[in-house]
Formats: sequence, structure tokens, C-alpha cells
Amino acid sequence: MSKKLMINLFGSACLLISGLSIAQTYPDRPVKIIVPYSAGGTADFSARQIAQKLTEQTKQSFFVENKVGASGTIATNYVAKAAPDGYTLLANDTTYAMLPSLFKSLPWDHANDLEPIAIITQTPVVLVVPENSPFKSLTSLIAYAKVNPGKLNYGSGGPGSSTHLSAEIFKQVAQIDASHVPYKGAGEAMLAVLSGQVDFVITAAPTAIPQLQGGKIRALAITGEKRLSTISAVPTFKEAGLPTYVVSNWFGLAAPKATPTPIINKLAAEVKKGLADPELRERLVKLGAEPGGVTPAEFKKFIQKETIDWGAAAKQAGLNAE
Repeated sequence: MSKKLMINLFGSACLLISGLSIAQTYPDRPVKIIVPYSAGGTADFSARQIAQKLTEQTKQSFFVENKVGASGTIATNYVAKAAPDGYTLLANDTTYAMLPSLFKSLPWDHANDLEPIAIITQTPVVLVVPENSPFKSLTSLIAYAKVNPGKLNYGSGGPGSSTHLSAEIFKQVAQIDASHVPYKGAGEAMLAVLSGQVDFVITAAPTAIPQLQGGKIRALAITGEKRLSTISAVPTFKEAGLPTYVVSNWFGLAAPKATPTPIINKLAAEVKKGLADPELRERLVKLGAEPGGVTPAEFKKFIQKETIDWGAAAKQAGLNAE
């Protein structure tokens, strides 16, 4: 064995031992989870749910910090440039996979500067209108939009967000036109539809279901193969006459590049353990969220595929990178 090879092997062994040692004591101080949007949306909800479980399990504080703006790029760049020590995490979501299709350049390396940890939840999306909206069905909304192009408006969590692109794809599939009204997150967009400032919003089910159950808004359709038991009166898009509209959202955790693999694996294991808790699973399922828990490697491949798929969807919807 050559001297150079021995030195490299020794160096690799030292790094492995160091990483394992760090993971054994991690976390030994509070961990912040950066959410790219305002409070009230599903990204914020998912992050807070798993933060609570991680706090309980590790006996160390995991807390959420909302850092909004620029379609999530401000928060994402902040985490990508943070110290790779496991103490600054990103609550990333479907929007992350869309960013390369919406921006010609990003201030971080989209493919390499974040280490995927685990999916927290996956959810269908639901189209909702104000309680006093004249539209009682998806068919009636589409029919009006066809006769009155551009008169309807829809809210989103900001340009390039999953709520934005989901609505743009809906417009493409339904062959209608509607004006975009961006907000700082899905929670704010929901407030806009609650107050009647916008005609409709397409958002992740957990953001809408509490308001639907309170009778404050009306849902016209939900994605997925079957209806949700908690809002069983809401038809699927297929049942409502738009079978080719197929969209879903995911919400997960990621860390800066070069975060030690043992820490990534420990976090993934803790997320999986937390999501196995019957009480949390029941709470998520009632809100239309399917608990995740895939391995970091599986999550990385999933994001790669999502980036390709959403890129194709953006192109089909006529959205160009700016």
C-alpha cells in the first residue's frame, strides 16, 4: 500500500470517527428550522409539528423561524450558506423543486448546496373560494372564466410558489385565464380568500381544511384518486370534470452541504420516529397530510425527479425563468 493511500485512508477514518462522535452528542444546543414563508401555511404547519416531536425526542429545543420573501429563495440561500453543523435547517417544499424553472440564476447551487434529510408530509391540493362566492362547483367557475377571461383572480404564496404554479397549471388544463395576486405565503393567501379579496386559491389541504370545517370557505375540488374522509363532500378534480389536473405538494427538511452524514442520518431517524407517533399521524391524516419519513438518499432522488417534472409543468404552463 502506498504512503499516499495510507494517508488518505487515515484521513477518511478520522473524519468518520469525528462525524460519529459529533452525532452522538448532537444536538447539544437549540436547532432552528427556517421556514421560507409566513405562518399559517402547510410548510409552517409541517415544520412546527415535527419541531415539537424532535424537541420531545432529543430533549433539546427545535424551533421555527419564518424568513419570508422572494419565493423562498431568501430563506433557502440563508440555510445554504449557514454553518454545516446541523443547527440550521430548512423546511423545504415543492416550491424548491420549481425554482430552477422560475429563476435564470440562484444564489446557491440548487443541485448540491443542500443535503435532503426527510419528507415530513405529502398532501393533495384543494381549490377553494370565499364562503359567499357565486361558484358552487368547479364547472361553474370554469364556465364563468371562459366567458369572462381575466376577470377572476387567484391568490398565491408568492411568485414561483407551489400555490402559484399549481394555479397556473390549472389555468392551462382548464383553458381559462385569471389574474395572479401574490402574497407572502399560503397562510396570507388563505386570509385573502377568507376575506373575499381573491376569487380562488389552490393550496395544500392542511392549509384549507381547518377553514373548510369552520364553514368559512368552500372547496370545489381536491386532487388525488379519492376524496378525503375529513371533507368527504368535496369531489376530486376527476369527479368535478377535470381528470387531467394532477398536482400534489410535499414538505421536508434539508441541511447545508457538508453537514456530517451521521448528523443527517440521525435527524432522518428522529423524523421517522416522530412521524410514527400515533397521535401525530392521526393529526396529520385528519388534515389530509400523508406522513413521510423516507431516507435521505431516497429524498434526494425524489427532489431530482420533482425538479424535472415541475420544470416540464412550468414549460407547459408557459412560465419562463426570469
